[in-house]
Amino acid sequence: MSINKSDNDTQLNTIRQKVDAFKETLNTIHQQNAKQKARHKSRAKLLARERIDLLVDEGTPFIELSALAAFDQYDNQFPSAGIITGIGIINGIESIIIANDATTKGGTYVKETIKKHLRAQEIAEENNLACVYLVDSGGIFLPEQANVFPDKNDFGRIFYNQARLSGKGIPQISIVMGSCTAGGAYIPAMSDETIIVKNQGTIFLGGPPLVKAATGEEVSPEELGGGLLHTTESGVADHLADDDHHAIEICRTIFKTLPQTKNNSRQQQEAKAPLTDINDMYSEVPEPGSSVKDVKKLIDFIVDESKFDEFKANYGTTLVTGFAHINGYNVGILANNGILFSESAQKGAHFIQLCNSRNIPMVFLQNITGFMVGKEYERRGIAKDGAKMVNALANSEVPFFTIMIGGSYGAGNYAMGGRAFNPRLLFSWPNSSISVMGPQQAAEVLATVKKDQAKALGKEISEEDIAKLKEQTVESYQSQASPYYATSRLWDDGIIDPKDTRLVLSIGLSISQNKPNKKSNYGIFRM
Repeated sequence: MSINKSDNDTQLNTIRQKVDAFKETLNTIHQQNAKQKARHKSRAKLLARERIDLLVDEGTPFIELSALAAFDQYDNQFPSAGIITGIGIINGIESIIIANDATTKGGTYVKETIKKHLRAQEIAEENNLACVYLVDSGGIFLPEQANVFPDKNDFGRIFYNQARLSGKGIPQISIVMGSCTAGGAYIPAMSDETIIVKNQGTIFLGGPPLVKAATGEEVSPEELGGGLLHTTESGVADHLADDDHHAIEICRTIFKTLPQTKNNSRQQQEAKAPLTDINDMYSEVPEPGSSVKDVKKLIDFIVDESKFDEFKANYGTTLVTGFAHINGYNVGILANNGILFSESAQKGAHFIQLCNSRNIPMVFLQNITGFMVGKEYERRGIAKDGAKMVNALANSEVPFFTIMIGGSYGAGNYAMGGRAFNPRLLFSWPNSSISVMGPQQAAEVLATVKKDQAKALGKEISEEDIAKLKEQTVESYQSQASPYYATSRLWDDGIIDPKDTRLVLSIGLSISQNKPNKKSNYGIFRM
């Protein structure tokens, strides 16, 4: 299928508009709670992002995770879900940083805050990354307590994870820079080393109001759980800092004593920039589900020297597979170039096995409408061929990373490294879309079902009602398929500018070196 220049220009402008809108949304999120931030600064406290900037090595990137968590939920009162998480380098050591934002409802936790905190710990476990907790939180957001307290992956899982991570030798370091109340007090108490800022940080299971209610005793926050108490009497904290700057300096000093964990089982060659001009990248970004553009042209913007050694180039051509380097790391790339047929699914399963046998990490560039359907394809066994690819990926042990570059529909999401299959990192582009099927397809399916139901009851349904049903379905699916809807609920690790894809993948490939891979064992493939 060909497109003319005017169509291409229109699509290019659409992509640019979506990227600009994403950046504007992100900027708005960062600027929220201005009054609370001014009050926070008036107390000589650094903002959460300022603390992170000082903590990480100068000139190194901080890859923020799920910056738009809780977006368009809770009347937008929880920007970034009140917590900042990400991957940064501290004294040369790759680490996970988890920082409460006290300017957002006192740094309290709603469902998405917990999910974001747990996801950061999961990344730490998968990649042997030290964890730094910049604590400034009032604990659970009490109006939401039923949604954050009692279940397996609720608030208590944070402490469970801390204990397990420490038990695996993954360092847990806390800096208490403000309130640390109730269950949250276990975060510093369960850390390997804890720093607390004097006359600012407090740690207590029950704050002054609760103490007065329970015992009648009146006590100030500093008397009850201040830095001097915990570093001289209780032993809950180990280092007393003068202010935020001093606390961060102590933390960076602690990192000088931590062991290096680089595995280096995968050789890294000299990194070489792509030969393409990054400013031309948007012209190759697809619309969701579109197979108009050749995804190999997009790969050129991501890989070293724009060099891609394609595997099985003439077979199952709707799935592009091959080997390349990203920042010097050898990778296997699987990229959609159309719908998945039996041949492309078989090719995908073969390539996944190859990468596992050679200990090569994988990158999935996902723009998929799903597997081919229809009488002929079912007869030829599309279900079992798709299952081969899903089986191969489910039992894969090499690290893999997923970028949603367009559409992500149906079972194609699973086969191409969707969230359910545990990619090390999963990021979306602002033009992406995710749902069980495309909005228009869903409208047609539901309309057909409605007609069949009416026919079975001996009734008729008007064309007007069918048109209304289709319109409502398309509107609902488009809203819920939005990357903002997805990232708000942490179905990904964040939305990124397509131009940042190479950087994000480079960081992911680097951190994956901190942990050796297991050997893959495959289940039964239905032949």
